Amino acid sequence: MASDFFSIPKVYFGENAIQALRQLGNKKVGIVTDNFMVTSGKTRYLISEMPQASVSIFSDVKPDPSVATLQAGAAKFMRFKPEVIIALGGGSSLDAAKGIKATLEESLADCSITLVAIPTTSGSGSEVTSYAIISDPQNGRKYPLVAAELIPDYAILDPQLVLSVPRQVAVDTGMDVLTHAIEALVSCGANDFSDALAEKAIALVWQHLPEIFHNETDIQARTHMHNASCMAGMAFNSAGLGLVHGMAHAIGGMLHIAHGKINAMLLPGIIDWNIQHAPHAISRYLKCAAIMGIKSATPEQTLNALSNRIREMNRHFGIPATLCEAGKDRVEVESLHQQLIHATLSDGCTASNPCRPMAADIEQLLTDITG
Repeated sequence: MASDFFSIPKVYFGENAIQALRQLGNKKVGIVTDNFMVTSGKTRYLISEMPQASVSIFSDVKPDPSVATLQAGAAKFMRFKPEVIIALGGGSSLDAAKGIKATLEESLADCSITLVAIPTTSGSGSEVTSYAIISDPQNGRKYPLVAAELIPDYAILDPQLVLSVPRQVAVDTGMDVLTHAIEALVSCGANDFSDALAEKAIALVWQHLPEIFHNETDIQARTHMHNASCMAGMAFNSAGLGLVHGMAHAIGGMLHIAHGKINAMLLPGIIDWNIQHAPHAISRYLKCAAIMGIKSATPEQTLNALSNRIREMNRHFGIPATLCEAGKDRVEVESLHQQLIHATLSDGCTASNPCRPMAADIEQLLTDITG
């Protein structure tokens, strides 16, 4: 069956990559970000690189942006009519900017807006994907929107913008990168192009994320992780994700756990589950283990070592192993089981898992992760 691999966005990377903004000249530029990016001077850093541009800032993005956030951002820019929208921040700001751009283009006749994504965390990969995660806080749900129109036109990976990310946020988002890459590698949509990017991303994370944990100011490690995040985003944009993300969207939305953290918590158990239920994925997980330098006497022992090494890395990073360890109430979690099962099975990411889980499988995985 024919497939495709995108050739956008154009990616600028490395130190001083931010200078790519100079090509915007005197355009009307809307910046979508959060309040911290304004108060910390990050928006001034951007504006200094495009002195001729007319700039309007929407800085009301909160974690897990909702439809209301998209509407508020679109309303802010309706009269300004930006020619360019710059998304500045973590995954929430990038996803919000995608939604705001789409909302504006629907509302304004003959409107075509250039989207520039500038991530300030190394995690979501949203700067190169057709995905946007939008929340429904009233129902405690997160919905992955997928459309080619959501892919940014340009991505700017400047490591100076991630140097100030605190250690714990860096490891949470870094484990999100690892999850993206591993799920893309074993996804039923995996292909030669996505494999190349996923494999390199796994290697970079495995080497450089521990370096950041030990030294937050290691600019080379930060650069490699920033690139790995982008590569993993390209990989899963082509191949899809899997059950880790399907469950993470459900649990994160209802129990308010950071996305990277819940991905890291779920990853080793779902690796074990996939190995048991999807034998055709075993060679893929063995490739993953080989990239990480994990090898035991037999394939079975190597696969067991793979999930255990990820558990060890989580413990080293201070990531809890269970929901109870993360401070969640067991009774509350159990009361949400049916909603969590339904949300997981209906999540678009679950569809590209190496095998399709049943409700009873999700029930058992929820019991395991509750602790």
